[in-house]
Amino acid sequence: MDQSLRTRRGLLIVLSSPSGAGKSTISRMLLEADREVTISVSATTRPMRPGEVDDRDYHFVEEQEFDRLIAEGEFVEWAPVFDYRYGTPKAPVKAALKAGSDILFDIDWQGTQQLHAAMGEDLVRIFILPPSIGELERRLRGRGTDSEDVIHSRMQRAASEISHWAEYDYVLINKDTAECLAQVQAIVAAERLKRQRQLGLVPFVRDLVSGR
Repeated sequence: MDQSLRTRRGLLIVLSSPSGAGKSTISRMLLEADREVTISVSATTRPMRPGEVDDRDYHFVEEQEFDRLIAEGEFVEWAPVFDYRYGTPKAPVKAALKAGSDILFDIDWQGTQQLHAAMGEDLVRIFILPPSIGELERRLRGRGTDSEDVIHSRMQRAASEISHWAEYDYVLINKDTAECLAQVQAIVAAERLKRQRQLGLVPFVRDLVSGR
């Protein structure tokens, strides 16, 4: 391939789903399989959990610092999730796009709406649905990490989250994890090849028609 055609603008990939539908598993598998994709590191007011590392898993900040970042326009999106707030820092996102890197976002519909408003042409929105509500509850219980109250809260929230499915570019039903991953990979491959992201096409075509 001509070297000029290797130049492309980066891609912002959003995966959203109700808790338990498989979003985190698909995200992890995509990151392992595709070295061109990196995960967005969000800022959060949530306390650090055992095993987590600051600036690797999240940027852990106090409420006052989060307020400052909002006021100074340092987030491309932010949203409250349960009892805490999460936000995506603007600077690394813009730098990655310019460098032709792809960033994966594990965010909900609120964050996706804001990200679309700020970075619409660079964004690919993928929503993952469970095959049934019964299966969603089974997966949540199968984790063995949540209390009955937490499971009940997540199930109540699921209906509201699913109602936003039509705001996404692609909607997948996660019946089988491997199949769903393959579908996500096919979407990413096609989006990378879109004309507007191929920055090397203009000089290539100009040289082509001039006979160079």
